[in-house]
Amino acid sequence: MAERHGAETLDARGAADIAEALQERTDGRGPDSVIDAVGMEAHGAPVAGAMQRVAAALPRAISEPLASKAGIDRLTALRTAIDAVRRGGTLSLAGVYGGAADPLPMLDLFDKGVQIRMGQAHVRRWVPEILPVVQREDDVFGLDDFVTHRLPLEDAPRAYAMFQAKQDGAIKVVLAP
Repeated sequence: MAERHGAETLDARGAADIAEALQERTDGRGPDSVIDAVGMEAHGAPVAGAMQRVAAALPRAISEPLASKAGIDRLTALRTAIDAVRRGGTLSLAGVYGGAADPLPMLDLFDKGVQIRMGQAHVRRWVPEILPVVQREDDVFGLDDFVTHRLPLEDAPRAYAMFQAKQDGAIKVVLAP
């Protein structure tokens, strides 16, 4: 889908070291900007995954306080993004991380002078500017290409479960009231 919109793509499954592959494509600099849209459900961190499964099996009275004080996320995607971004570049986190005890490579971030931008979809901030654009009939940004499902609002729980489980090719679900 990204290629259809003119983006050069890199299949991470075919690269032994994603950051190195991106540096090769940028003459050693690395990308000016990297977006981590994966968040805490990223795969590739077996220890964190095992800890999450153990915590999920505990009674809620124990697991909730434990998660708020010692919860960890699967940081594989975030660490890859940090490695890949160029010195002085921007790292944008759209993926949500909620672990309280996540160790980040602060020295690497400081050494590279990385600017970090993040937030949980500050929708109200952008609605007045974005809504007139996305409501246009000519689809000026090509957003309709991302929509894989259009469902009634009452199907929202099923739509979310389908998206989370990566079923039926779900990429973006539009819910209509």
